[in-house]
Amino acid sequence: MSSLDHFVRGLPKAELHVHIEGTLEPELMFELAERNGVRLPYSSVDDVRAAYSFTDLQSFLDIYYAGASVLCEQQDFDDLMTAYLHRAHADGVRRAEIMFDPQTHLERGVDFDAFMPGFLGAIERAEAELGISCGLIMSFLRHMPVESAIETFAESAPYHDVLLAVGLDSSEIDHPPADFLPVFELARRHQLHTVAHAGEEGPPEYVWAALDVLRVERIDHGVKAEPDAELVARLATDQMPLTMCPLSNVALGGFARLEDHNLKRMMDRGVKVTINSDDPAYFGGYVGDNYVQTAEALGLTRDDLVTLAANSIEASFAPDEAKAAWLDELRTVPVV
Repeated sequence: MSSLDHFVRGLPKAELHVHIEGTLEPELMFELAERNGVRLPYSSVDDVRAAYSFTDLQSFLDIYYAGASVLCEQQDFDDLMTAYLHRAHADGVRRAEIMFDPQTHLERGVDFDAFMPGFLGAIERAEAELGISCGLIMSFLRHMPVESAIETFAESAPYHDVLLAVGLDSSEIDHPPADFLPVFELARRHQLHTVAHAGEEGPPEYVWAALDVLRVERIDHGVKAEPDAELVARLATDQMPLTMCPLSNVALGGFARLEDHNLKRMMDRGVKVTINSDDPAYFGGYVGDNYVQTAEALGLTRDDLVTLAANSIEASFAPDEAKAAWLDELRTVPVV
């Protein structure tokens, strides 16, 4: 392990933008397919990895939803969450706020009473055994109508007390955030936090709408905000967190190379940027890998990396006491 790897993985940090279905590694995909009698369109793990060559968000989503078809029983969701939390812990994650897509499972006939106990059982064990703190973000698929999101929110009622937030993900183009205002208002009435993907591939106007119409507390991605100077100033003034995912942005064509990513430029303009992994099984790296590769590509200093880790903790929805303890721990990390 290089000195940079060692430093990064020693930083106490939060991961705020990870889709649990996107942590499904090919090995586990094949294991679950065999367990559940699901036929995959791939003959081997190598064939799956070879298919992980994407041209845009939709080409990724096609294989992402196909992979999710192997998740059928409570134990499958437990295994998936357990594998992710162990990887996150090894990367120095103290707090994980994890997105899941219920509609992906509901439309396959897999209901809340299968995936929620699986997720929650794994989280309970990880909190006890690893000391990692967790929260669940229920994300709505924006390529489906808002009526489906509202119905999904109603179906989730038995689990509202264990949800941290609601979010909005999936294909962004032609699906503006404002379409989902009714379900976000419902979530707020139930005292849930709100986040939304905006400005991943959509225009700055989508970021404005997420801020002013949905009134979210964090913007997921937000990289397309950069051309709008007024918007960047607003993000900086409000200290609105952006949960950026550098390796994902490059894999899906948002930037030609990691060296072109705007994370450091946005940091330098005062925006509260964080680093996250998005769908790490598909994009070649968990949160530690995103920190290391981004640092190398953009010339980030160790002080920059400490700032990014601090941003992630401050932007989390964890209790203030816990955040203060992690920030105190972060201050003890030597940066030389």
